[in-house]
Amino acid sequence: MTGKGGGRVPRGAYLGWLVLSVVALALASALAVAVGPAEVSLAEVIGSIAGHLGLPVGAGVPPLTDSIVWELRLPRVLTAAAVGAGLALSGAVMQSVTRNPLADPYLLGLSSGASLGAVCVVILGVGFALPAAAFAGALLALVATLSIARVGGTISPGRAVLSGLAIAQLAAAGTSFVIFWSAKGDSYREILNWLLGSLAGSSWTSVAISASALAVVGAGIVLAATRLDAFAFGDTSAAALGIHVNRTRWALLGAVALLTGSMVAVSGAIGFVGLILPHLVRGLSGPGHRRLLPLAAILGALFLVVADTLARTVFDPRELPVGIITAFIGVPAFILLIKRKRSAAWA
Repeated sequence: MTGKGGGRVPRGAYLGWLVLSVVALALASALAVAVGPAEVSLAEVIGSIAGHLGLPVGAGVPPLTDSIVWELRLPRVLTAAAVGAGLALSGAVMQSVTRNPLADPYLLGLSSGASLGAVCVVILGVGFALPAAAFAGALLALVATLSIARVGGTISPGRAVLSGLAIAQLAAAGTSFVIFWSAKGDSYREILNWLLGSLAGSSWTSVAISASALAVVGAGIVLAATRLDAFAFGDTSAAALGIHVNRTRWALLGAVALLTGSMVAVSGAIGFVGLILPHLVRGLSGPGHRRLLPLAAILGALFLVVADTLARTVFDPRELPVGIITAFIGVPAFILLIKRKRSAAWA
């Protein structure tokens, strides 16, 4: 495995980064649950969680504190972790399958389609259906993208990307039209928060949606790591290795659509996680996807947990959409990434 400088990343060094990342994620998650307007100690966080898991150490936590931990903060932190992991995995797959270093999970118009679906249900006053509408919008955008890309012959990665950009613009125009024509009063704020990416409304339902998608679809992506490695050498080389290129490519793109659609449904469109994290992780793991994907998922989860904690605490009592925080962090990181790679090919 080669790192960002072209040298081999030793197995011990990779395992060290992996363990360190897991520990950092656990600590950041615990601190994120404790931090907020209402003071909660780490002991109370542990006690509340243990109590709901049926362990005796949960006794003695005040009911109000227990409600803050279990009903408000813990679902939000777990959702942030699952969404961050899912977006990082999706970004790594998109960059590999399309062989485009600027690819992210939203490249095929998924976020714009999800936004259109979400805005429609908010305007109709049925906000409880927002996750389902966002997911349906993302899948419809994918179907439209692939249908356009198929016109005139076999779908190629380049044609799929261009079709995705067209569908994204169409869905964005539709979203703007719906907002301009129908949005009133508080619906503007609700829509804006969702479009910028927000985890403020996270619940145990959000955890179930995002974690289930990550466990099922994410696990399938990780198991396809060796196939993703083959795409790095081009379609001809992948076919020579016995891989059915078209079938594998569209199976992976379909998996990314399902995973991204599930994440967008509970969080809105949060940018830069799927674009930046895979590039940063390659410096710690090397380009091989068997190492890249697990570490990218963990660091993606850590990144979004930290970003969301900043979003809800830095300007307390006001809260920023987490997409603003990821952009403030992601843009400088992206500029540094371009600067470091200006004289070399993208990893």
